[in-house]
Amino acid sequence: MITVTNVGLQFGPSKLFDKVNLKFTPGNCYGIIGANGAGKSTFLRILSGELEPTSGSVEIPPNVRMSVLKQDHFQYDAFTVNDTIIQGNPRLYEIMQEKEALYAKEDFTEEDGEKASELEGEFAELNGWEAETEIAQMLQGLGLSSDVQYAIMGELEDRAKIKVLLAQALFGHPNIILLDEPTNHLDIQSIRWLEDFLMDFDGTVIVVSHDRHFLNNVCTHIVDIDYNQIKMYVGNYDFWYESSRMVQQMIKNQNKKAEEKIKELQAFIQRFAANKSKSRQATSRRKLLDKLTVEEMPASSRRYPWVNFQMDREPGKEILQVEGVNLTQNGTVLLKDVSFRINRNDKVAIIGENELAQTALVKIIMGEQEPDSGLVKWGVSTSQSYFPKDNTAFFQDCDLNLIEWLRQYSQDEHESYLRGFLGRMLFSGEDVFKPVKILSGGEKVRCMLSRMMLSGANCLVLDQPTNHLDLESITAVNNGLIDFKSVVIFTSHDHQFIQTIANRIIEIQKDGTIIDRMTTYDEYLERKEQGTL
Repeated sequence: MITVTNVGLQFGPSKLFDKVNLKFTPGNCYGIIGANGAGKSTFLRILSGELEPTSGSVEIPPNVRMSVLKQDHFQYDAFTVNDTIIQGNPRLYEIMQEKEALYAKEDFTEEDGEKASELEGEFAELNGWEAETEIAQMLQGLGLSSDVQYAIMGELEDRAKIKVLLAQALFGHPNIILLDEPTNHLDIQSIRWLEDFLMDFDGTVIVVSHDRHFLNNVCTHIVDIDYNQIKMYVGNYDFWYESSRMVQQMIKNQNKKAEEKIKELQAFIQRFAANKSKSRQATSRRKLLDKLTVEEMPASSRRYPWVNFQMDREPGKEILQVEGVNLTQNGTVLLKDVSFRINRNDKVAIIGENELAQTALVKIIMGEQEPDSGLVKWGVSTSQSYFPKDNTAFFQDCDLNLIEWLRQYSQDEHESYLRGFLGRMLFSGEDVFKPVKILSGGEKVRCMLSRMMLSGANCLVLDQPTNHLDLESITAVNNGLIDFKSVVIFTSHDHQFIQTIANRIIEIQKDGTIIDRMTTYDEYLERKEQGTL
């Protein structure tokens, strides 16, 4: 258990949060959410003891082991993968070092023998003899081969290091696990394995994540940082999101009968609690929801950007033809004889393990990159708007402010119109006069989305559009693409984003060939597991 009592944090005159009182108990998984800059990772650092709060205290019972997902990918470069993971349990690693030093002594004394016996006993209690087997199973679950177990960390690529550090945080049955964005750069299979691990974990898990599907699957509670406060709510992210919107609507419509709204909320709680689920975590969540009252429902001050794509005209029957596209880069085959046709109303998710191949295909489709061979032909009635993965060229060395930048892409150049448009994209007041080159990553993404909305295109092509966005903006983009009435081609790692938008999946395989199916994402994954694609 972690007990947070009257915790507050202030940097100079800026107050992040104040008078926070929470309890985190075993058997539950807590998802920490909040707008960018609200203090999610900072609060995690306070819980881990890395950062002292300005006021209040965080209490953890003695003999409780906390494990934290490390963010420094170079910290263990001199160690083997095996030793790196074992260091997730510091005491076990310390015993192993002491044992090794003792047995290496030439003048091994009787006293050394007694000490070695004590260490062996503690080693067994900490499941030291099963450590290597546990590590091998974790690495396999995370999609790494057994050969990696004794490799040097410094020789691994970044993606493999991330998986090893995650295994380190989960290793050795800790009582509490703190995870900051654990699904970043993980493939689908690794995320699924992590979800299963956390669902079966009987300790306390506290996680910061922008992955809604992950939060929905593993969380029993949501910890919301809002109004400079931190409050805890029962349920997963979708429950928090839907119920907070309902509460906000009730607050806005004070003239309506409160009793009617309360009945709606109670019906919503019962409906959500009745959802079927496969996990122990969700069973626990249902029991908690059964006891929930309307007074415990969340209210939020969150602002969501307005994302609404409208086309100037509908496309004809001929949309896009890709025929025999091949591409090899630096000796690696990225695309091999790729052929497909896009039809009206197709919403296509391009997936695969190799991000370079996904981005290359998108660039080739948009004429940003030439293939080694093959044909790409857009229909004459189509118009395209493109969201590149790297938007640097649009902002670097640009001295324009936000209004001037957006004016380049707008038919209506009046300042009042542009200010109104930017306001709906959460740029208000003096923000509209900021130079675009100093914008944050998330702000630049909102600018690029604004540019797309002003285009009136009937075919949208987006490469990783949710990168750098907070949950509110991801939700807005997600809903905007669901509502768009024409062709969408996109890449993403966000499970919920793909599942709710795509009606067609194109997977680029390791050899560069593709699998192309008209199906939802969940159906595709299920058929792939069953071997029926």
